[in-house]
Amino acid sequence: MPADTQQAPGVLTDEELNALDAHWRAANYLAVGQIYLMANPLLTEPLRPEHVKPRILGHWGTSPGLNLVHTHLNRVIKARSLDALCIWGPGHGGPAVLANSWLEGSYTETYRDITRDADGMARLFKQFSFPGGVPSHVAPETPGSIHEGGELGYALSHAYGAALDNPSLVVACVIGDGEAETGPLAASWHSNKFLDPVHDGAVLPILHLNGYKIANPALLARLPEPELDELLRGYGHDPLHVTGDDPAAVHRAMAEAMDTALDRVAALQRAAREDGATERPRWPVIVLRTPKGWTGPAEVDGLPVEGTWRAHQVPLAAVRDNPDHLRQLEAWLRSYRPEELFDEHGRPRSQVLDCIPDGARRLGATPHANGGLLLRELPLPPLEKYAVPVDKPGATLHEPTRVLGDLLEDVMRNTADRRDFRLVGPDETASNRLQAVYAASGKAWQAGTLDVDEHLDRHGRVMEILSEHTCQGWLEGYLLTGRHGLFSCYEAFVHIVDSMVNQHIKWLRTTRRLPWRAPIASLNYLLTSHVWRQDHNGFSHQDPGFIDHILNKSPEAVRVYLPPDANTLLSVADHALRSRDYVNVVVAGKQPCFDWLSMDQAKAHCARGAGIWDWAGTGNGTREPDVVLACAGDVPTQEVLAAAQLLRLHLPRLAVRVVNVVDIARLMPGEEHPHGMTDFEYDGLFTQDKPVIFAYHGYPWLIHRLAYRRTGHKNLHVRGYKEIGTTTTPFDMVVRNDLDRYRLVMDVIDRVPGLAVPGAAVRQRMEDARLRHHDWIRIHGTDLPEVADWSWDG
Repeated sequence: MPADTQQAPGVLTDEELNALDAHWRAANYLAVGQIYLMANPLLTEPLRPEHVKPRILGHWGTSPGLNLVHTHLNRVIKARSLDALCIWGPGHGGPAVLANSWLEGSYTETYRDITRDADGMARLFKQFSFPGGVPSHVAPETPGSIHEGGELGYALSHAYGAALDNPSLVVACVIGDGEAETGPLAASWHSNKFLDPVHDGAVLPILHLNGYKIANPALLARLPEPELDELLRGYGHDPLHVTGDDPAAVHRAMAEAMDTALDRVAALQRAAREDGATERPRWPVIVLRTPKGWTGPAEVDGLPVEGTWRAHQVPLAAVRDNPDHLRQLEAWLRSYRPEELFDEHGRPRSQVLDCIPDGARRLGATPHANGGLLLRELPLPPLEKYAVPVDKPGATLHEPTRVLGDLLEDVMRNTADRRDFRLVGPDETASNRLQAVYAASGKAWQAGTLDVDEHLDRHGRVMEILSEHTCQGWLEGYLLTGRHGLFSCYEAFVHIVDSMVNQHIKWLRTTRRLPWRAPIASLNYLLTSHVWRQDHNGFSHQDPGFIDHILNKSPEAVRVYLPPDANTLLSVADHALRSRDYVNVVVAGKQPCFDWLSMDQAKAHCARGAGIWDWAGTGNGTREPDVVLACAGDVPTQEVLAAAQLLRLHLPRLAVRVVNVVDIARLMPGEEHPHGMTDFEYDGLFTQDKPVIFAYHGYPWLIHRLAYRRTGHKNLHVRGYKEIGTTTTPFDMVVRNDLDRYRLVMDVIDRVPGLAVPGAAVRQRMEDARLRHHDWIRIHGTDLPEVADWSWDG
């Protein structure tokens, strides 16, 4: 049956109603059992304390509502032959999603020992929130999930990311009323202005208002219905309401709302795809109001529970020690009439399974929730087409990200028919010099347009919204459902998504240990407009700390690259776009930058991750160095090379080695990170006993932290960003943070034994240059000519 088939909305026969209610009761029973029981799953004997877990963990309050949604999604998926995915925003309601996965059989297919019978039910119950078992929330271990239970605020942006370029997919998204109070969720409502009804699938938000968070009322649940409707209509949605606590009435209302919503979705898609309609659709949203902890204990110890915040987690907390609680738990479980739901062997009865769709249409079995199964290789062109010619180092300048933009334009063009690559960013694609992509695809946009607008495209695959949270959520949903992408952002403001990338890294680390999860395309960040060239915007735009945040995370899942020029950026980008199951952070400048390496040299250097630039040092690498000048990042690289040039001029007998680091994890020990160097490799580059002056793009203490166990660490002196910034000139930024070429030369003189006396005059010249710089910029507003016009003399 095609997805646009319409049915009479909400017309349930008594038989259908009874079957839906049986499925819902079974799921509720299984949810309660997971929270509490470790034995006696079918209550074949009176409940005793030893049947109950010693530590009772989990969230009951949201579970009945999630079970209701799952039950009714099953009905419409089966009736309409839909391809569907559900994002469970109240992801701490893991018992509900696990229960439904077990009922539909997808859980047993994934975990063969959790059979769909009494023994399997006992294992299902015991493993929940139990040592050696599974988490209490919806997690990577949960079949059918792409959304971690801790990701409060990101459900709707994940749902839209999943729907992009998936024209046959319906993505239901349950939004908890606590989650609905968050900033990321509030911004993500606007995703409907970017959803193309021709090439994208549909998102059906289900706002579940059960009234309370963990300890307080939920804001949207307390709004009068007309005011809430005004809010949702203002976001561009048409609300459908389902309200009540009588199961039969709620089932009928939910069936009607689901059918009405899907009929509207089908009509909107048909109008755009067949009739050529261009008006922005007003998509439906279901507002579901049911009591928190519905069907659970109404009162415990004389206090109201059902319909209050007390139902949020564990309504009966002292079951092992309090006989009254034990009796209440048994009565609660028996209220679902399990003997009607499961046969004597614990297998679900046919009525319970009647609404469940077949095969891959089951929510726990959809391949869209295991996106690696759908992933195709990205058609990346050869890098030589975009490489900048480098006859000798430092003779020409290019804007690295502009060069990368030409590559991304072709990637976008090569995926025009298959539509599985997206570029996202917060209103900065052109600012970050990637505007070449507009020749292959415009910016997705479904709202109104004016004659002055540029590059807006109803079918575009460049996504720009001034919400880093929404960009991140879109891209994560897109990648997790089997596609590719890149997130371009100003370096200082990518911190806005710190908690989101943290969750994604945890997801990747967990899925690597699940053999049934297929690898997905990596989450790739391009961070530009970086700290050293935010001299015009000033202190607020200067922060390189995202690197530190990333390198604190699981080593097997994170990579950080600091390409020093255009060709190394091309090589790193090619590697990142081909990779799987990583978070790749690439930091590169957009301003004109010297070209240091040819394409072949860049590929070799990036493959090494760190290496000696013989041409930049003295002694041609044939003698042991007196000092090592190391660098990571484009501006630090230029300052190191300028310092090396000054040392060659003023101290020609000094043996200087220049080491450039592209892959910052190379500095870590090999046993701590897959890219880390052995001690032998590290000592070969940096020596065991010679001074190392390291000019680093970010906060200097990170380098010390990565290298603290190395033999030569006591000789390591790092210069980097010290949280000193303002609106000033480009070179003044490095001077203020003591990263400039003159300071680096002074550091060499201060740290190489025996240079204090012969280098005293040179050191004084360097100090004088810094003083001249200070006075010059305050008179002329530009950098010293010797800095602004500097070039590498080879």
